[in-house]
Amino acid sequence: MNKFVAEYLGTATLVLFGCGAAVLAGEQVGQLGIAFAFGLAVVAMAYGIGPVSGCHINPAISFGAFVAGRMTLGEMAGYWAAQVFGAICGAGVLLAIASGRGDYSLALDGLGQNGWGPGYLGEYGQGAAFIFEVAATFLFLVVVLGATQPGAPAMMAGLAIGLTLTVIHIVGIQVTGVSVNPARSLGPAVFVGAKALGQLWLFIVAPLIGAGLAGACFRFKLLSAK
Repeated sequence: MNKFVAEYLGTATLVLFGCGAAVLAGEQVGQLGIAFAFGLAVVAMAYGIGPVSGCHINPAISFGAFVAGRMTLGEMAGYWAAQVFGAICGAGVLLAIASGRGDYSLALDGLGQNGWGPGYLGEYGQGAAFIFEVAATFLFLVVVLGATQPGAPAMMAGLAIGLTLTVIHIVGIQVTGVSVNPARSLGPAVFVGAKALGQLWLFIVAPLIGAGLAGACFRFKLLSAK
C-alpha cells in the first residue's frame, strides 16, 4: 500500500507543479521555466518517494519496467490506478487554484493539457505529434531503465531522469505540450474535456509504444550493463 500512496502523491505533484507552471506562471517563466518545472518535480519526487515505490509516477515507466521484467502485471496495474487517480487529483487542485484568478477561463486558458493541430501551440500535425511522443518516451525510458539498472550510480538516477525530462520538454513543448506520460495527459483532459479528451488516445498509445520498445531493449539485454 505504501507504494501506491507514494505513486499517487508523486503523480499529483508532477501534474500540479508541471502543469501549474504553464497555467499559473507561463507568461512569467516561459517555455524554459515550464520545462524545468516538470524536470525538477521529477527530481524532487525521485528522492522523496523513490525509496518507497521507485518513483515511476508515469504509467509508461511502469509499462516499460513490466516489459523489461522488473515488475509483475499485478504491480503494474496497482501503479497505474494510483498514478491515474493522482493525476486527476493534481489537476483538480490546480483547477481550484487557477479559478481563484478573476479572469481565468478553463475553456480559454486550459489546464496544461496536451494536444496538437490548429490552435495548439506550434500547430504541428497528428503525425509529428505521434512520432515525437513515441521517440521521446523511448529515449526517456532508456534513461530511466538504464539509470536504475544494477551497476548504475543509484544516487544520480533521479537527477539524470529529471534533466532528461527537462530536455524533452525544451524540445517538444511546441509539438504536443509533451506527455511521455499517459496519466499526466489524462488528469487535465478530464477537466478540460472536448478536444483534449478527443486527442487523449495519442497520449496513451504513443508513450506506451515508446516505453514498450525501451523495455524490450532491456529485457533482451541490448542495453543492459550485465
